Amino acid sequence: MEKGPSILEKEHRNFIENFIAEDLKSGKNDGKIITRFPPEPNGYLHIGHCKAFCFNFGLARDNENAHCNLRFDDTNPEKESDEYVRAIKEDIKWMGFDWEDNLFFASDYFEKLYGFAVELIEKGLAYVDEQSQEVMREQRGNLKTPGTNSPHRDRSIEENLNLFSQMREGKFDDGQMVLRAKIDMAHPNMNMRDPAIYRIRKIHHHRTGDKWCIYPMYDFQHPLSDALEGVTYSLCSLEYEDHRPLYNWFVDNTSVPSKPRQIEFSRLNLDYTMMSKRYLLQLVEDGLVDSWTDPRMPTVSGMRRRGYPAESIRKFMDMIGMSKNDTIIELSVLEGCVRDTLNSSTKRCLGILDPIKVIITNWDAEDKEIDAPFHPQDESYGTRKINFGKELYIDRSDWMDDPPSPKKWYRLGPDRSVRLRYGCVITVEDMKRDESGKVIELMCKHHADSFGGVQPEALEKKVKGIIHWVNAKDAKDVEVRLYDRLFKVESPKGSEDFKNDINENSLEIITAKVEPFLFEAQASEQFQFERTGYFTVDPELSKPGKPVFNRTVTLRDAWQKKK
Repeated sequence: MEKGPSILEKEHRNFIENFIAEDLKSGKNDGKIITRFPPEPNGYLHIGHCKAFCFNFGLARDNENAHCNLRFDDTNPEKESDEYVRAIKEDIKWMGFDWEDNLFFASDYFEKLYGFAVELIEKGLAYVDEQSQEVMREQRGNLKTPGTNSPHRDRSIEENLNLFSQMREGKFDDGQMVLRAKIDMAHPNMNMRDPAIYRIRKIHHHRTGDKWCIYPMYDFQHPLSDALEGVTYSLCSLEYEDHRPLYNWFVDNTSVPSKPRQIEFSRLNLDYTMMSKRYLLQLVEDGLVDSWTDPRMPTVSGMRRRGYPAESIRKFMDMIGMSKNDTIIELSVLEGCVRDTLNSSTKRCLGILDPIKVIITNWDAEDKEIDAPFHPQDESYGTRKINFGKELYIDRSDWMDDPPSPKKWYRLGPDRSVRLRYGCVITVEDMKRDESGKVIELMCKHHADSFGGVQPEALEKKVKGIIHWVNAKDAKDVEVRLYDRLFKVESPKGSEDFKNDINENSLEIITAKVEPFLFEAQASEQFQFERTGYFTVDPELSKPGKPVFNRTVTLRDAWQKKK
């Protein structure tokens, strides 16, 4: 991946880059730019995460004296696993970014974080509370009513230290005790009303095993981990804007070695897409999708399996930029980036998704071998041989029983003519139907003088339509998976009945007829089926000599047309 212009070299900067540029010019942070991407290993990364890590790692890539930490905020062992850690690493690498030697885990800091909690107790800024969660929630009040102090808020420092030590030793049950910061129960910001900073969880941790039975809360761990790593800019989504005073409070009241600056930006919202890991996990667990890597999922691994190039996702992130305004981006914009990338990088081939047989009634010769380019704009891709013969297949979408005027319909109908891609012109003479009246076979004549793009002498009007085809004798049957949007509504709601919004037609499995060389295609190899779309060999379902093709994206934005 090429290095982009540094912040100071950029002609146009977003609001975050403006903040950093001011700091660089003033010499703040000794000219360092240290960012971090802190995923929780409780699920796979989705495209919303891409916005964050593309920007954070991009700053490190493009600027001198800069790096980005990859830190796993693994403080909730109930939902975390090594599987998610491996998947997240793989996704970031595939997207073209590298954390180099800057890989960390919040669990690396458990001892230090415990020490900071003890420091707050010793300063009279934290206390152990043994009330139930329900009682503490009622005592917090609301936006109009101040909270009320816990009866345990004024415990002595010695008693709090002793109870907190016993919490660590496992002498209390889950939920029996919590450690709370002592800030202000009447604070207008609800996050500042004595938040819990440690809770008891007697659960095996994927890295530390059973060493710990108390775990720091996210709002406590996150700023202190940033500070321990010397992070200069803690970039996070807008939902954490109200948490910033708490972030600063923990940094200001503990003996951490640095003071990071938190800056918030808007999250990525795509129509017809759900970003909540909670609901994505539910889709997986309920069997509504195959797995986290299902090509309909908005996960990075799902998009990779479907065939989205990493370059197209990075291009999309650059296009939407960073701002503080919450907007919903049309999924078609991302798909447009995918098309632009694949257009220049994929070989062409012929594939028929819904075949009708064509019999060339006046063809009595051997099959004619035709040279066809693998890419019309790039000769370096070379050519392949395709055979034209008596029996062919065309796509049903190129036929109409009762077509409109030839000025509006350039493809086939009764007595209509069309040019076959790389081949000759044919004219329909007759047709065969099944018992239901559906056309299953067309009898056509070919115009022998029309090979090479020549207009047939027998036809007065110029043939404008060009359709794709495959030779029936050579064609191979392959499984093709046609994917559509996973949700049928533009804004699927994060509620318990969100399953009602699932598009029941999001996957259609068909058997297509394709050129024979495609039968040997390798996992993740990509092609454009001419006039149809871009397709990728599924790396999970395909076997040697038996590829399964995923439709990555249609050739044009059919969805907007459908709307």
